[in-house]
Amino acid sequence: MTDHHRDPRVDAWIEALPEWQQDICREVRGLVHAADPDVQETIKRTTQPYFVLEGNVCALLAAKTHVNVFLYDGGIVPDPQGIITGGHDNTTARTVAVHEGEPVPARPLQAMLEQVIADNRAGGWRRIKARRAAGG
Repeated sequence: MTDHHRDPRVDAWIEALPEWQQDICREVRGLVHAADPDVQETIKRTTQPYFVLEGNVCALLAAKTHVNVFLYDGGIVPDPQGIITGGHDNTTARTVAVHEGEPVPARPLQAMLEQVIADNRAGGWRRIKARRAAGG
């Protein structure tokens, strides 16, 4: 990951977490940037790390017992490995929760991130859903 895509506020957010959450967040961060090196980091909603490229790609939220990775895909990215743990009926984002001691589902998560980014580059999931609904 190049330094100009790294946000020091995200570094600070991660460093303030317990070590096991830091490990998860660093791994997810690496997967996001591996999915596309043009992804930018930012902070939205005052403190939450977001990864963006022509729209939101994902965000991180540390909860007491897990880290949530919010995938901003409108529910259209396939989940053949069944890694989505929440938000199945959410029209904006779904979540992948990683608990302490669990491995990050790296391969399927990176594949989903790559699809979210491709969809963003194609106009975003809202536009894609509208085209599908119109039969195109």
